[in-house]
Amino acid sequence: MDVAYDGADFSGWAVQPDRRTVAGVLGDALRTLYGVDLEPGLTVAGRTDAGVHATGQVCHLDLPHSELPDRMSRRLNGVLPGDLRVTAVSAAPADFDARFAATFRRYEYRVTDAPFGAMPLRRRDTLAWPRPLELDRLNAGAALLVGEHDYAAFCRHKENATTIREITRLDWRRDSDGILVATVQADAFCQAMVRSLVGAMLFAGDGRRDPRWVGELLSMRSRSSEVTVAPAHGLALVAVGYPDPADFAGQATKTRRLRVLSPTEPQL
Repeated sequence: MDVAYDGADFSGWAVQPDRRTVAGVLGDALRTLYGVDLEPGLTVAGRTDAGVHATGQVCHLDLPHSELPDRMSRRLNGVLPGDLRVTAVSAAPADFDARFAATFRRYEYRVTDAPFGAMPLRRRDTLAWPRPLELDRLNAGAALLVGEHDYAAFCRHKENATTIREITRLDWRRDSDGILVATVQADAFCQAMVRSLVGAMLFAGDGRRDPRWVGELLSMRSRSSEVTVAPAHGLALVAVGYPDPADFAGQATKTRRLRVLSPTEPQL
């Protein structure tokens, strides 16, 4: 299932007791329509945090019977709330895994440096930054973060989890309406990583930090107290990539392996 949602009123993707979550609301709709037992639950490409949006989320589950994808999509959207949509449904091979078969996740972060803040209709998905931002400074900092590195300075600590990731794209643009948009793509992200990257780059963009400082953070092996985590509402998961169906199983095996830096990996 391809899924889109306005994350403002959700406590993230994952099911939590007594909290409204994307997986919880979608799971309730599936139980209502199909009576399915969702243990161990929906498998999702990326667990978004509270307040984070998505236009290109992907999840999968096994159903005990088949139904035409278009009919399933219409039925689900008929019972789902307006801030959560199933945009497409398709049958998948048995070895497809929405999480481990993914080759990349792509996020966008929207920021305005307009003196009046965010436009009223975009206030839920655009961060209002109180200082002018320079596009060249933002991109100078972004360029230093591309590649395979240990991003420990930008990640929340998680026991026995690696913080090594490979960012294949990180850049900023200023759209015609003046909004600054950061696009970041990687094989995977650790918790709060994208928002931490954005927080660091914004300090370089408004002149309070030299862009080189952003790259120097990669030398740290634990979370940096100097990095401010940008608010959740500016962030959206916009795309998830997958290989050819014949490579689903191989990609899943590759993803499950623990990442380690190669001996030639430069340390900044």
